[in-house]
Amino acid sequence: MVGSVDGTHGSSHSNGPVGCSNGAEERLDELRRLLGKSEDDLLKIVGVGAGAWGSVFAALLQDAYGQFREKVQIRIWRRAGRPVDRSTAEHLFEVINSREDVLRRLIRRCAYLKYVEARLGDRTLYADEILRDGFCLNMIDTPICPLKVVTNLQEAVWDADIVVNGLPSTETREVFGEISRYWKERIGAPIIISLAKGIEAALDPVPRIITPTQMINHATGVSIENILYVGGPNIASEIYNKEYANARICGAEKWRKPLAKFLRQPHFIVWDNSDLVTHEVMGGLKNVYAIGAGMIAALTNESATSKSVYFAHCTSEMIFITHLLAEDPEKLAGPLLADTYVTLLKGRNAWYGQMLAKGEISLDMGDSIKGKGTIQGVSAVHAFYELLSQPSLSVLDPEEQKPVAPVELCPIMKTLHKILIKRELPTNAILQALRDETMNDPRDRIELAQSHAFYRPSLLGHDR
Repeated sequence: MVGSVDGTHGSSHSNGPVGCSNGAEERLDELRRLLGKSEDDLLKIVGVGAGAWGSVFAALLQDAYGQFREKVQIRIWRRAGRPVDRSTAEHLFEVINSREDVLRRLIRRCAYLKYVEARLGDRTLYADEILRDGFCLNMIDTPICPLKVVTNLQEAVWDADIVVNGLPSTETREVFGEISRYWKERIGAPIIISLAKGIEAALDPVPRIITPTQMINHATGVSIENILYVGGPNIASEIYNKEYANARICGAEKWRKPLAKFLRQPHFIVWDNSDLVTHEVMGGLKNVYAIGAGMIAALTNESATSKSVYFAHCTSEMIFITHLLAEDPEKLAGPLLADTYVTLLKGRNAWYGQMLAKGEISLDMGDSIKGKGTIQGVSAVHAFYELLSQPSLSVLDPEEQKPVAPVELCPIMKTLHKILIKRELPTNAILQALRDETMNDPRDRIELAQSHAFYRPSLLGHDR
């Protein structure tokens, strides 16, 4: 089978050598037992997609469990052949030389010279190549541990026990459709952990939302019981630098509880939750509203008052929308609220909104930005707007006392669609929408959602 695999050498990494296991081997043995692994059978974990969060997630597992080589194999797949441009290579060289631990590691691995050559323009580096050395193309400033990288998708996934989806939601369906071809001969189904945040909207035969876990389920036929979602208030680079963070793994009880225990680390606390729908939908919605938050920050010179007013209105729209999708959605509190807060405060979608408002990037550049990856909020704006503008989903407007499409009660969503998708309005239109004197108290929207039978089971392809 043709493909490229490279491994880590030794137990040292960019954050220093692995020390005591802190119960890691016991947690690993427990998961191996649950999966029915024999003593000489490796537990095979593979990440699919190597964006910032996907790479950090794999690196966290490698740091925690990579020392137990006779029990577990941790690898990551990314496409081969993506070149690193000269300016990024120059910046990477500066990062390497500013970190003595990274510099020494590369010298030990006889890998330093190629970065010198790339800095001088005498050599082209590739994204999969630098990932093997512990550098994610979307997160150059934060070196991670060296990873075992596979560039052949079939080789990566065909016998994997656990697959971690680190792809953007816009690529999930296509890649897992390809993966399904390699799983036709499998006897047992793998466990799939999705990190993707975003949705698709389907309008025929009835309007409905399609989340990444549903995309994976439809593409592969793997039972939804074996597909879970991990999300939480986190920034990938900060988590790898061991800033305290928490997350939730959501899905069926069979796997979420043991996986929460397996993923938990002293600085990364993972809880489990049964409400897969609300967490996935909120994961997509927060990216939508983060773009607007970035615009507000830039347009008001980081006004705390303006940002807090925006936060109140956007969270009320998020609560309103989730009540359409779930009969009894998880409250926007705790980790769900914190996840929204950190994404609006600091994340690639908020950055994108800021740069648009400042005129430093344009919509013509698309939603895949150098050094940032895919800005998932853009496609999510389109998907949510398309879905919520359908007349068949109409709700009663409390003021007009007439049926309206749900999006008519979400003025921020409407404005973002006009700015980002239809391109009818400039970015400062978001500020004008926020300052509209006719806008209701956000509490009214929340009470409306909570006091009426808004739930539309068809939106998730369910019958009532």
